[in-house]
Amino acid sequence: MSRVGKNPVALPEKVEVNLQGDKIEVKGPLGALQTPIYPGIKMDKDGNTVVFVRESEEKEIIALHGLVRALFNNCVQGVTKGWEKNLELFGVGYRAQMKGNNLVMNLGFSHDVIFPQPEGITITVTDQLKVKVTGIDRQLVGQVAANIRSLKEPEPYKGKGIKYANESIRRKAGKTGKK
Repeated sequence: MSRVGKNPVALPEKVEVNLQGDKIEVKGPLGALQTPIYPGIKMDKDGNTVVFVRESEEKEIIALHGLVRALFNNCVQGVTKGWEKNLELFGVGYRAQMKGNNLVMNLGFSHDVIFPQPEGITITVTDQLKVKVTGIDRQLVGQVAANIRSLKEPEPYKGKGIKYANESIRRKAGKTGKK
């Protein structure tokens, strides 16, 4: 049995769950999200807990059992607490600022890099070197943070670039020159 799939998901007080065909709709104080439920997996709601049960022991259904539970749990946490990713800019002259709905960054190029803020995501700049990406959809928050990071990934020699706040960069030694 799937170790993740068999665990029940506790529902906070202000969260509503509705099953609509092959989708589960989760509504909470921060908004509403939908997640798919695959054929062969059944949702049982009992008071404040939701349990996912698989109807057969086929290999594909066993694989999807834990996935459905994890996606549903991400939706529940998203509509109650939200998700966030923190990014840091490191390098001489690197700066970030918000202009309207665009994140404008100086990343050592000859031009400013403009990143539009997607719908459903909030991007804030705490100081010129720290960027926070928040939202209710965990996958979208992670993808937007990865897209921002990919604009200037950290290089291994000096570590210049955009990195996650908790990320450590493997550093390399430079050339040693002729002797």
